[in-house]
Amino acid sequence: MGELISVNLAVPRTNPAKDTGVTGIDKRPTAEAVLVRAPGPKDAGLGSGLVGDQIFDVASHGGDDQAVYAYAREDLDHWEAELGRSLTEGMFGENITTRGLDVTGALIGERWRVGDHVLLEVSCPRIPCGTFAHWMDEQGWIKRFTEEARPGAYLRVITPGAIKAGDPVVVEHRPEHEVTVGVTFRAITLEPGLLPLLPPVESLPQEIRDRATRRLRKTT
Repeated sequence: MGELISVNLAVPRTNPAKDTGVTGIDKRPTAEAVLVRAPGPKDAGLGSGLVGDQIFDVASHGGDDQAVYAYAREDLDHWEAELGRSLTEGMFGENITTRGLDVTGALIGERWRVGDHVLLEVSCPRIPCGTFAHWMDEQGWIKRFTEEARPGAYLRVITPGAIKAGDPVVVEHRPEHEVTVGVTFRAITLEPGLLPLLPPVESLPQEIRDRATRRLRKTT
């Protein structure tokens, strides 16, 4: 069983990396319970799945398939050692920081029970962007993050409710396939040989399945 060690909400910052001018990548832990609900379609809904959180580039981030972003404290600890600097919960822009869960090894479509009521479903990995690189201020950050393949996971909200730091996280369902967050990330970044695994996975966002199919057609 895992645990939420923090729930993190955006503190708006100026964003020189994008035309939006503002970013919500700076997430800070809150001690309060936070309502989680499905935000609606990307670019047409509420953006984030967490009430009180903010997403400004709604064309690229948020929506039902990216309602909640999870990152493991264990992976933050790895990066602390690699970078030689402290990384607080929320530093990678994650909404929830977990402990005791293999986030990279989570199966697409895997379902997590958080606390007593909330049910989340793993949908896809995070792909690093220019805003993330600017925020981290590390040389070659996108390349380093991609090669390390510890992307964190986006989740859908299946059953809404309130979550808070300290809530247990229980994996309630694991699909029959073997396509994990890590495999998906590697397939769409540096290992195209894995692309054939993606289209059959119905729990993946349709845009990722379609992208994989188009790339496969170009190679045949």
